[in-house]
Amino acid sequence: MPGTEWVEKLTVVKLKDELKKRGQPVAGKKAELVARLQEFISQHEGTPEEMAAAEQAAQAGSGDAADAGDGDADPEQEEPVEDQQPATAAAEQPNQQASQPTAGEAEQAADPAAAPLAAEPVMQVGQQEEQQEGAAMEVDAAAPAGGGEEQPAAADADAAGAAGAGQNTQAKAGAKQRKRGGKKKGDKGGRSTPGKPAGVTKRIGRGGRGAGRGAGRGAGRDAGRGGGRGGGRGRGRGRGPRPGGFGALTMADISADALTKLADANWSGPALEGSEKPAYSAELVAKIYKEELGGGGDKPPTLRRVQLLEISQYLENYLWPHFEAGMAGEASYEHLMSMVVMVNQKFREQVPGWACFHQHNPEALPTFFQRVLALKGEHGERMRMHERVACIVFSINAFQSLEDEAVRAQMLRLVSLPLWHALSRGRLQLELHDQPQLAKHWKHLAKREAKAAKEEGHVPVQQRPEAAFLPGLLDEFLAVLQGAVPAPAEGQEEAAAPAKLDRQALLYCERFVEFLTDLLSQLPTRRFVHAVLEDRAILVKCYMSRLYAHPQGRLFVQLVDLMRFYLSFPIHDHTGDPLGEEEVTAAHYERVQQLQRLFFKHVPKLRELALANCGTVEKREVLRKELAALTPEELKFLVTRQLRLVSDDDPWAEEPAFLSEVMIATYEHRRSQTETINEMPLYPTEAVLFDENQVPTVHYTGEGVLALPKLNLQFLTFHDYLLRNFNLFRLEATYEIREDIADVLGRVGPYLADDDRVAFSGWARMAHLIDKFAVTEVRKPKVGENKPAAATAEVTINLSNLRPDIRSEWDELKQHDVLFLLTIRPPDSITQNYMAQAKAEGAAEGEGGLSVMEKYGLQYVRGCEVIEIRDEDGKLMNDFTGRTRLDERTPPAGTVRTITVALDTAQYQMDMNYMAREGSEDVYGTFNMLMRRKAKENNFKAVLESIRDLMNEDCVLPPWLHDILLGYGDPGAAQYKHMDGCLQTVDFKDTFLDADHVREAFPGWEIEFRNGSRSPNLERPFRITFPPLKEEAEQGGKGGKGGKRKAGEGEAGGVDNAAGRRLVVESYTPVDPGPYPQDLPPQNRVRFTPVQTQAVMSGVQPGLTMVVGPPGTGKTDTAVQIMHILYHNCPSQRTLVVTHSNQALNDLFTKIVERDVPARYLLRLGMGEAELDTELDFSRVGRVNAMLARRLELLAEVERLAKLLQVSESVAYTCETAAHFWLLHVLARWEKFAAACSKARTSECVKELFPFTEFFADAPQPLFKGEKYEEDWEKAQGCFRHLRTMFQELEEIRPFEILKSQGDRVNYLMTKQAKIVAMTCTHAALKRKEFLELGFKYDNLLMEESAQILEIETFIPMLLQRQEDGHNRLKRVILIGDHHQLPPVVKNMAIQQYSHLDQSLFTRFIRLGTPYIELNAQGRARPSLAKLYNWRYRALGDLPAVSTEPAFRAANPGFALDFQLIDVPDFNGRGESCPLPYFYQNLGEAEYLVSVYQYMRLLGYPAHKISILTTYNGQKALLRDVIERRCAQHPAFGRPAKVTTVDKYQGQQNDYVLLSLVRTNHFGHLRDVRRLVVAMSRARLGLYIFGRASLFSNCFELRPTFSQLLARPVQLALVPGEYYGACQRPLDAPPPPAQLVSGVAHMAGIVQHMAQQWEAAAAEWARTNASAAAPAAGALEQAVADAVEQAVAATAPPPEEQPAAEEGAGGDEEHDGEEGEEGGEEAADDEEEEGGSSSGEEDEDDGAEAPMQQD
Repeated sequence: MPGTEWVEKLTVVKLKDELKKRGQPVAGKKAELVARLQEFISQHEGTPEEMAAAEQAAQAGSGDAADAGDGDADPEQEEPVEDQQPATAAAEQPNQQASQPTAGEAEQAADPAAAPLAAEPVMQVGQQEEQQEGAAMEVDAAAPAGGGEEQPAAADADAAGAAGAGQNTQAKAGAKQRKRGGKKKGDKGGRSTPGKPAGVTKRIGRGGRGAGRGAGRGAGRDAGRGGGRGGGRGRGRGRGPRPGGFGALTMADISADALTKLADANWSGPALEGSEKPAYSAELVAKIYKEELGGGGDKPPTLRRVQLLEISQYLENYLWPHFEAGMAGEASYEHLMSMVVMVNQKFREQVPGWACFHQHNPEALPTFFQRVLALKGEHGERMRMHERVACIVFSINAFQSLEDEAVRAQMLRLVSLPLWHALSRGRLQLELHDQPQLAKHWKHLAKREAKAAKEEGHVPVQQRPEAAFLPGLLDEFLAVLQGAVPAPAEGQEEAAAPAKLDRQALLYCERFVEFLTDLLSQLPTRRFVHAVLEDRAILVKCYMSRLYAHPQGRLFVQLVDLMRFYLSFPIHDHTGDPLGEEEVTAAHYERVQQLQRLFFKHVPKLRELALANCGTVEKREVLRKELAALTPEELKFLVTRQLRLVSDDDPWAEEPAFLSEVMIATYEHRRSQTETINEMPLYPTEAVLFDENQVPTVHYTGEGVLALPKLNLQFLTFHDYLLRNFNLFRLEATYEIREDIADVLGRVGPYLADDDRVAFSGWARMAHLIDKFAVTEVRKPKVGENKPAAATAEVTINLSNLRPDIRSEWDELKQHDVLFLLTIRPPDSITQNYMAQAKAEGAAEGEGGLSVMEKYGLQYVRGCEVIEIRDEDGKLMNDFTGRTRLDERTPPAGTVRTITVALDTAQYQMDMNYMAREGSEDVYGTFNMLMRRKAKENNFKAVLESIRDLMNEDCVLPPWLHDILLGYGDPGAAQYKHMDGCLQTVDFKDTFLDADHVREAFPGWEIEFRNGSRSPNLERPFRITFPPLKEEAEQGGKGGKGGKRKAGEGEAGGVDNAAGRRLVVESYTPVDPGPYPQDLPPQNRVRFTPVQTQAVMSGVQPGLTMVVGPPGTGKTDTAVQIMHILYHNCPSQRTLVVTHSNQALNDLFTKIVERDVPARYLLRLGMGEAELDTELDFSRVGRVNAMLARRLELLAEVERLAKLLQVSESVAYTCETAAHFWLLHVLARWEKFAAACSKARTSECVKELFPFTEFFADAPQPLFKGEKYEEDWEKAQGCFRHLRTMFQELEEIRPFEILKSQGDRVNYLMTKQAKIVAMTCTHAALKRKEFLELGFKYDNLLMEESAQILEIETFIPMLLQRQEDGHNRLKRVILIGDHHQLPPVVKNMAIQQYSHLDQSLFTRFIRLGTPYIELNAQGRARPSLAKLYNWRYRALGDLPAVSTEPAFRAANPGFALDFQLIDVPDFNGRGESCPLPYFYQNLGEAEYLVSVYQYMRLLGYPAHKISILTTYNGQKALLRDVIERRCAQHPAFGRPAKVTTVDKYQGQQNDYVLLSLVRTNHFGHLRDVRRLVVAMSRARLGLYIFGRASLFSNCFELRPTFSQLLARPVQLALVPGEYYGACQRPLDAPPPPAQLVSGVAHMAGIVQHMAQQWEAAAAEWARTNASAAAPAAGALEQAVADAVEQAVAATAPPPEEQPAAEEGAGGDEEHDGEEGEEGGEEAADDEEEEGGSSSGEEDEDDGAEAPMQQD
């Protein structure tokens, strides 16, 4: 191939290295490798520039490959290395290097045993995730115990640059050994390879276990399980080129490419903004399509070329604006296909695909779709296979975008009633007979068609797209399906070697089956398509095709199976009603009986079958045998004419095998879906864990298909909804478990000893050897089940060789924790030698050699659940069931632990059946290792059980929520305007501050004020009476379909067309709660906006309320006010509050506590209540204890009152006696007093007659003034209310007095006492079964952060209570969130992007058009900063405070601008670096940003007011390292408030934010506008962004923000002479003369100069104060150092409170954006746990104890 001749000169090792870089297989001989590499280069790197670059890269690394080959052949090096921290360069003062030991030296000092092994020093990276640690399991006593050197991993060996004080510093290799397991023996250290980043050796092919796993788990969990782990075989193979390699575009590529020059000349921004706009050229479009988009050949376009065109905005700026000219030109086909390819690329990159069509010339969109639909008919013969695939992908994307009204109008007509013109005559008659209404409509259409046929130019309906598009595609698909695998030659057997497969035909077939599945899985598209597919027997034709049996067609088989599931889904296609199992069974047997009657009457040969029972007829083998007796003609007549299963015109009808299979598929017995789910094991086994087809890899490009269900807009039934979520959630959990198992296997290093015993050369904190395993009990199956009722086993482990802290972690295992049992049988030495040789020669397939199972000999994996754990003396440990009393709990005895576990009964039965059938070994007698996982990652089983339980129940939702949840009906039907039971009069309590506030909140309404208070002025509280809400809604919009409600649209009362309507607002005087100051309720101080009032009003009314809260708009305050008003207006109702994170829940709960809701009615469930910023304990136990403590306080008050009333003190013994005291003495005296006062009514009577004056002697005096009877009477009533409340509270406490056990008290509190119960969504999913058993009930559901919660975790909280008589008592659902910010985190990219598991229910409702209220006034940021993101919202304005308060009006001291994009050029010749997959770093930005932080600190900015954010975890690790080296220990700097990722910081804020964008080659995941919104909205006063201006200025999606940033200078503008706290410059004043910073070195020089001045001043001050004390000789230096610290404290500005976040801070499930540029995990110090605590960080080498071995 031209341009690839150099490939033939490469060695075998180098060939394999080049293929690995490109994600290609490396198996085969040299000639095959050469051909494979040449083909890939010509296909994907076809330009001369790319070929030259590839050749240079290959030649440059040729020496490395040889070294790597030798290293890989070494069996000692074959052992996995310890996980390393990826590259984090640290800038450090030169004069500090000698005095400060490196982290490697420090760890050696801590552990002398490790010191001799260290090959070279490494530096520790600060604040990384806590890691696992365990005891060594090495058998060989001579082997080192837990030693091992560190393998360095730095950002770059030559990364050096300007340091903090302006001096050059060396960016050192920083690698903190992960704290999970020991090093493997024989590791040779971390020699860096020339030409590669330091620490990234050629052994990175084992990335998951070496440096790759370091990124995935070490520096990052930050980098995400996907990105870091995809580096090599150990952590899962990443498909596609490695980022930064040949698969990634760089700015150099983009700038030098010919396409960029074409774009600059024809459709770039500057070209279009010029005076002479370039004219449209059809020749240019044709040329680009032919050369770049695959139009000139049979191969599809390379991804790089399409990506480059998409980046240049080819679609937005050229193709679509010139659409009409293109369609009229000579290159109309090329123009149209180019648009199709570019739209597909938009969807592949997860950016809005139809935005440009709506922004420019939306009227032409129908024409565009018409032209696309006509492509097949006009250009079908010239279309190549990859073009057909592109059209199918376009159709898939269009049908997945039905929320777009313009797209929906064009696509739904393709699957409407005219489609039935493609049905066979017999099937059409059957369908119309079953649907009389459709038959009438069909006749009407036929009459209209006959009338229209008389007109000239009429196109018959059979030829229009409505009737011809899908049938034409089906015909094309069947033709391709037949030709995908050539038929065997005559005389050749089918079982011979599989025929060569047409790859493009295979992709077409896979995509088309995906397309059909999508149509079948949504009711609007399924309704008429289902009959057409059955009539053409598409399913039977698929699995009878040669492709179905081809070895490379496995994915096609899985896709066909998924389509089979939806073809037979139990639902009525036309009504949408789900069919129960009884209905499905009855319909099936009715068909069988009809078949038997037909056989009996018309088919004598099958009369015996006609007389058989139904159970016999429905068997596949019986049907096949009986049908074989018919002749082909008889069989065809039976199937096509009598049963009308297929058309007699179908070419396949000539094949008897096909006809027989159609009949069998129609009448055979199918298992119910419920049975299948119930028999499915919940724990993954080895067969699922390491099957890439079931658990997709991390790196997903979007080019291929996956056999996974999708979560889109609509679902067929609740069973379908739950089943899709169940499968996806299970696979997501399986992926995480697979990573953990692979991690453990790499750490323990199993091998086969000389005596054939399994031994382990390493250890892992999360795994331990099993001493004994035995199945102790297998119970008989329950009635109707075919699996044991329970299977119990005992696992014995010996923890004697573990360190105490690690042993305590194992001892903390408790009931319901999930463990995994592993059987490990490593290969023998001969096999190991063969594996080493195979790896060296490249004989093993895949990127990293053998699979995890093959490499480590993993045989079996089984899950189990802890029932109990006992110590060496058999004493029960960690018992929370009450069997062990608290005073009897003692430390466990000995080190032997016996764990009783419950096995998965379904899996146990399957294993026993397989063993009996195949005669295989007993799996349960082979386990030799026990593995545990972190509690917060190990709750998957409980969630899956909750989903499965829901599938086995009849899910009863409120009727107003049922249809909208499935995605059907009127989106606005659940709004309160359409609901019964609306509250016409609402007591808004303290919502409004005054009467003017009421007028502001209801603009456009006629308001009638009524003063019912004793004050002459209108004062709060206010009670508002609305007109009939439902009636108003029906009058105003009857018959109209609900739509999205804009902010401020309609009135605050929620009633549209409010003109002329009247509100009655009544001011009233609240009752006197009592004489004590603490009796007065707290008052609201927030001046709610009209839209917030609208949200509060809607939330109080029944139905669904959706509130979109942009950043800083007070979502939490709105939610709290809704709950406050609900409590007072509906006191008998209970409210469930659910959030995504513990921090957000605590923020919400803290504000509820401060409102007028008694603490005894509040309850906080879950593990985060300890973090509540309140003095009271709101956990279950804390509330019970508080109730009991309150009981003692109140009884003491009762006793005091009894003494004063001269009653026996025994009345205060119990709540019951106190109740009698209330009735007989207190209430009686009050009634006597009230009667006397009502009779006397004098000014002195109240004061003289009041019987409880002495009791209230400690109240503010005078109690009664004796001036006015009315005032004193009201005061007396207040005192009586205080007494009544006291005794009422005692009555509520009485059950806690009667119930003796803590468990009963806790349950009563949760189910009866608490009125507001708060928990996280994870806790709700985990504890659903417990809630149902306790009879937990609630009336209202409020969900904060609902846009960040997985859809299934939003759905489960709606069903935490049992139905009552077939009804759900849920009255209100209030969802508060922001779909313009980041979605839920999903770690597996394939499941995230392909299946849309990251779509929240909130976002789906928005897509469906559900009316929502969008808060429209932010009070967080300066108006100038808010403009950076408010374009994303409809009408987001500013509260007055951000323009009037002094902090917002003043400029930022030392900065000329309040926000700025600082352009950071290449630093030392480099921009971004990627030492490990997706672990992106940028040393230049890190140095620059930290220098600016130092500058701010030297100006006096408080450290807690500065947050440092970045978009990648690699950069976060680098920034933390630089700050630790240069700032953390320096008295002038210190650490900032936060150094984290944008994703983790969602929901938080700070005054000043320094943001690093990192990327210089590609936009990366910042192209997701949701991430941009989060990044731009975190700062209140100042935002300074460090990035590559030339790159981000070209991104279409980010243009509204970056156009504002680029309108300002891209050099940092400083104002000398200003200091924090002493700057009076207004923000709107003319900018002063500014000093522009030229770059990193310039900024470092500024900081150096300022730091020297600070140090000189501080030293002088210190000497002055130190010399006065006249210290002894030799102690002056220490005194000066101490005085410097005192000087810092004396000269630093006073500490200020960090502003409270207006939104709940993100929790551990926040999206980090690292996994395949999308998902990932954060360091453990930033994560919250649900249901368990994580282990602390420990040094690995300390965990090595006595060696152990396994027989």
